[in-house]
Amino acid sequence: MAILDAPESVGTTTSDLSHSVHRRSTANTPKAGARAESSSKASSLQAESVVNTESNHDRIGTNGVGVDSTSELSKSEHESSNGKGGAEKVGIGNGDDRETEGLSKFVYRPSAPAHRRIKESPLSSDAIFKQSHAGLFNLCIVVLVAVNSRLIIENLMKYGWLIRSGFWFSSRSLRDWPLLMCCLTLPVFPLAAFIVEKLVQQKYISEPMVVILHIIITTAAVLYPVFVILSCDSAVLSGVTLMLFACIVWLKLVSYAHTNYDMRALVKSIDKGEAFSSNLNMDCSYNVSFKSLVYFMVAPTLCYQLSYPRTACVRKGWVVRQLFKLVIFTGCMGFIVEQYINPIVQNSQHPLKGNLLYAIERVLKLSVPNLYVWLCMFYCFFHLWLNILAELLCFGDREFYKDWWNAKTVEEYWRMWNMPVHKWMVRHIYFPCLRNGIPKGVAVLIAFIVSAIFHELCIAVPCHIFKFWAFIGIMFQVPLVMVTNYLQDKFGNSMVGNMMFWCFFSILGQPMCLLLYYHDLMNRKVNAR
Repeated sequence: MAILDAPESVGTTTSDLSHSVHRRSTANTPKAGARAESSSKASSLQAESVVNTESNHDRIGTNGVGVDSTSELSKSEHESSNGKGGAEKVGIGNGDDRETEGLSKFVYRPSAPAHRRIKESPLSSDAIFKQSHAGLFNLCIVVLVAVNSRLIIENLMKYGWLIRSGFWFSSRSLRDWPLLMCCLTLPVFPLAAFIVEKLVQQKYISEPMVVILHIIITTAAVLYPVFVILSCDSAVLSGVTLMLFACIVWLKLVSYAHTNYDMRALVKSIDKGEAFSSNLNMDCSYNVSFKSLVYFMVAPTLCYQLSYPRTACVRKGWVVRQLFKLVIFTGCMGFIVEQYINPIVQNSQHPLKGNLLYAIERVLKLSVPNLYVWLCMFYCFFHLWLNILAELLCFGDREFYKDWWNAKTVEEYWRMWNMPVHKWMVRHIYFPCLRNGIPKGVAVLIAFIVSAIFHELCIAVPCHIFKFWAFIGIMFQVPLVMVTNYLQDKFGNSMVGNMMFWCFFSILGQPMCLLLYYHDLMNRKVNAR
């Protein structure tokens, strides 16, 4: 019955119901005689017991235990409708259905209490996170699509089609192609590292010489692209791409050299009886394989090991769908950059010069399209491209990121948003520092310094600007880590830390760095003329 679903139609007070049953029993006395009277009194006491039980359930539910009397009353009504169980509960032994019908009507009378428990409003502070907000989430998506569609149409009507190819690729750099040649010669450095490992495996060179040779190889792998980019006036995007490749090669070479060094040390310890392979929970077989090096250099990981978890086959249809998504979101990224970000930064002043309110307005106006581009970049690279590469190579471990958008502190964000780099930092910087007696805080600081150096290389070198804006921006994360950790420990509110992360990182930090580098880049080009 539909009425049973309504909470206000369930339950009544004990005194009213028992009084009603007793009154009905007394009214039937002249018609049924002494035997009927005794039966009626007994059934009245039984009904009072049943109602008292239901009332106790109501009181328990009111105290917050969570026992609901709806199921009991529903069961009683069902039995009453059968004309059998209900007659027993209200004391009708002669099969009279009118008493059952009267009791059922009384339960849902207007005088029945509608408010029986202490309840919170769904949007109150104590209950807001216990509710499902799927409908509001859908509303936000609809509003977001509608608002951005209007802004896109307004932008196209006002400024027209602004997309140009010169910003992305320079015809001069493609004609001379020094950056492309540099990128094609990067595999020379992994080959040199492999030769060094082969020599030390055959015991032709000593361990100190191996360390020196690997330092030379890794340093050359990152400095060679820097000199090539600085020696030619290439497009910014081409320079950033080359520096990203160079940094990835450097990280992989460091992992390759460090892992093989550690494997040799473990083999020596096992041979001397100082360690046992069964206690290390790892494969201690030292083997320098060219095939494993080639797979490692193209695999979506920065940490070298002899074998990786592999999948059984390649899903070709899935790869095609991901490639289609990659093209779509890359196009969206380019559209936002050309139609929104470029006009905003071109019509702005240097953020460290001029009116402060004007600079704040420019930063806030730039924050939304910049956030969209950054989210598209993350989705294209960490989700689409790395998964496509992993699928083609049957690479099994595809935890390239975690739910960093739920990060309560800045420290959690840096641990979750880029898992390949995080695993590399933990494996080759953080724990080696701890094993050498360096305090935990200093080890974290060293990891941030390494990250800041590579951020500066990937941005400053292609722009030909060395003002350390990217380095300062990354190092500024260190006090933010301490502040957000303090707030998390003091208040225990995950929402405060998450909002601070979004505010400082995406709304203020990235747009400010973008404006700084853009105006310095434009000033450099003007001075070069």
